[in-house]
Amino acid sequence: MGAGGTSEGNGTKRRCGLGCGSWQPSARDSAIGDCTFSCDGKTEDGTLRWRVNHKRVYRLYREEGLAMQRRRRKRFRAEARVPLALPTRANEVWTMDYTHDELAGGRKFRTLNLMDGYTREALRIEPDTSLPGLRVVRVLEGLRERRGTPAAIQVDNGTEFTSRVVDQWAYQNQVALHFIERGKPTQNAFIESFNGKFRDECLNQNWFVDLRHAREVIEAWRVDYNTVRPHSSLRYLTPEEFAARVAARPASPPTPVVSIAPTWEGSDVQEPRSANL
Repeated sequence: MGAGGTSEGNGTKRRCGLGCGSWQPSARDSAIGDCTFSCDGKTEDGTLRWRVNHKRVYRLYREEGLAMQRRRRKRFRAEARVPLALPTRANEVWTMDYTHDELAGGRKFRTLNLMDGYTREALRIEPDTSLPGLRVVRVLEGLRERRGTPAAIQVDNGTEFTSRVVDQWAYQNQVALHFIERGKPTQNAFIESFNGKFRDECLNQNWFVDLRHAREVIEAWRVDYNTVRPHSSLRYLTPEEFAARVAARPASPPTPVVSIAPTWEGSDVQEPRSANL
């Protein structure tokens, strides 16, 4: 070897002109990619720039056991998901979901939104910085005392709705929890539509100073939504007007089935007619 370097094995160890010790590959090492690091000059700020053999680094990374373990996917209940039929009466299906916003100071908060799937009434909007499963049960218990329990509640797979306290409350009150499929919010279309109106007409239109101010403004909007705002899906009635008409409307009897007898030529038998024709 010439000055400034010594031969060791298959590689040549020499000192580069920048004063850094490095391993430079021989012809055989270059052919098989046996070099891990080598000095390749300096960057503009004076730091050394290194060439790295990514395959060698990855192999050493694996041999040293430095690979991070993959997080196992959470398993959900393997129950068959049956599409929920459209509600035909009040308190048959409630829908429930969360929305997010922040205060003027940057503090984030959430709202728990509940609505009746048939009358489209906004039953409750609960804003707070923390709304765990126990708080969800408290809100549901307040609604139960005021207007009873629904036959089913349609929700997504959030941790608050799949919690044990919510499941126990539903079991004790004989309420079916209907979970939509993951990644398909359109299966809970009633509350998703409500969330869009709530965000456009309330959250995006107001600047909340604190949580108390947010509760006052949101409750005022909920009352206006139920009593003043008409809905095209309710024949341009407000939710409270539609709920009042449905409650006052008597149950209609089933339509009688009338058999039509054939008409023969020259016969005096007349064809009976249904009252619905």
